[in-house]
Amino acid sequence: MMSSGLEAVFIAERPALLRFLSARGAGDDAEDILQELWVRLRGRVGGPVADPRSYLFRAANNLMLDRARSERQRRGREREWARPDGENDPERAAEATSEEVLLSREALGEAERELDALGERTARIFLRYRLQGHAQRLIAETEGISLSAVEKHLQKAYRAMIDLRRRSDAD
Repeated sequence: MMSSGLEAVFIAERPALLRFLSARGAGDDAEDILQELWVRLRGRVGGPVADPRSYLFRAANNLMLDRARSERQRRGREREWARPDGENDPERAAEATSEEVLLSREALGEAERELDALGERTARIFLRYRLQGHAQRLIAETEGISLSAVEKHLQKAYRAMIDLRRRSDAD
């Protein structure tokens, strides 16, 4: 249960919080954000807050930012799925033609040959970083080399992939 002190500060600061949110761009959502803040505060478990006014303003700002981020992501998803070219249609993507499959396999083979030509260590570092998502620091430790050396191997691999892409685009 929220302490009566934090509750009192929220009630006293409500008009200022509303102005703060409106000034920061919350617009019509300002009231909803304050309601969400109130609900979260009511469910809050914890001790006293050292600076309740600052705490409330920071929490309100964070809720507004979360809401804006969610809205941007939602709009982006809708834009992607509404594309008229069907590029993002999962059914279309699953129905790759045999020619597309063949071209993809050829491109993958070319990339593997390019990496192999750079040496086993460079290829391994590149694959661990790009495909397996290992951190550069972890790769350096397990390979027994410096972080700078890992970066140099990655640069070498990236240059080779860029050159391969340029050659294939020229064809």
